Amino acid sequence: MSSHAIATDSKDDWSGGRSPFGISYGKMFMWFFLISDALTFSGLLCAYGFMRHKYPDVWPVPGHVFTHFPFYEGHIPLAYVGFMTFVLIMSSVTMVLAVEAGHRNDRKKVLMWMFWTIIGGLTFVGSQAWEWYHFIVGTDHGAVRNILVDGQWKDVLIHGANLTYNEYGLPVFADFFFFITGFHGFHVFSGVVINFIIFLMVYNRVMEKRGHYEMVEKVGLYWHFVDLVWVFVFTFFYLL
Repeated sequence: MSSHAIATDSKDDWSGGRSPFGISYGKMFMWFFLISDALTFSGLLCAYGFMRHKYPDVWPVPGHVFTHFPFYEGHIPLAYVGFMTFVLIMSSVTMVLAVEAGHRNDRKKVLMWMFWTIIGGLTFVGSQAWEWYHFIVGTDHGAVRNILVDGQWKDVLIHGANLTYNEYGLPVFADFFFFITGFHGFHVFSGVVINFIIFLMVYNRVMEKRGHYEMVEKVGLYWHFVDLVWVFVFTFFYLL
């Protein structure tokens, strides 16, 4: 038997391969933005948790509030919210496929998967608007709430919810609902707009001229973040 010695550079042995800092400034600043945005959402969800813990006995049960489903007259607890969640998660899958196609410089596949990502985002935003409408309008029977009318506290039959009163229980529940879901909905809508702009750039062969599809990957990071945040919102606001 004979042995062969292979000369290696000790620096290469400990380099770890590609440097994690070898990324474009666009990706780096996207990560900075996502971290700061994650802190914002964390603050909102923590505030929601503190208020719910303060009023555990009178806090509205989301499963009793969000029971509507399009074209169905009955009540199915959280069914439509579950459908919205499924659509948004699937749009994240199509975004992954768009990024993967970009790595292969497959323009047609990038266009196809980005198109379905945009459709998924629009479906979610439209569904959220529908949910807001039913939350604001309220139920047919309404509820009696003690509210301030012309400087005096009176028992009044009210329907639905806004930032002042809430048929379903504490007004602060409606405040958190509008602010948290609205803030997230704004992110989704912004993502749809950005995705559409990148879609047009791909369609006009801008990425081919640049020689890479990194813009698709950067908007993909944002879209995955939006989807991940909704998983936390859905879990903490609707399920727990």
